[in-house]
Amino acid sequence: MPELVKKTLKKLYYSISEVAEITKVQQHVLRFWEMEFSQLNPSKNSAGKRNYTIEEINLIFEIKRLLYDEKFTISGARNVLKNLKVDKEKLAGTLEEDYKAGLLEKIKKEIKEAIELLKTE
Repeated sequence: MPELVKKTLKKLYYSISEVAEITKVQQHVLRFWEMEFSQLNPSKNSAGKRNYTIEEINLIFEIKRLLYDEKFTISGARNVLKNLKVDKEKLAGTLEEDYKAGLLEKIKKEIKEAIELLKTE
């Protein structure tokens, strides 16, 4: 996402007209992309109006880049996004495992220190 736009996003939710203005993608195209890309699924308020999050706006910028700049087909862009999701999930799993391993080592160290303290008493 362009840095200038990123700095100006301050709200939790954005309407479709705001998103169209931010991303320079017409509203009917955004609605079409919702049908084509399962990851793009804005919530709707009680009046049925779409509420886009910053993450969804980032996704729109990525879809736009893939389709307009990289010249992917809809199907090709869908596959790229699916692979990105898998890669992110793998990374998150790896980071979680690393965190758990580090936490486990910290707990072991604290237990050893507690045992040493008990031995000296």
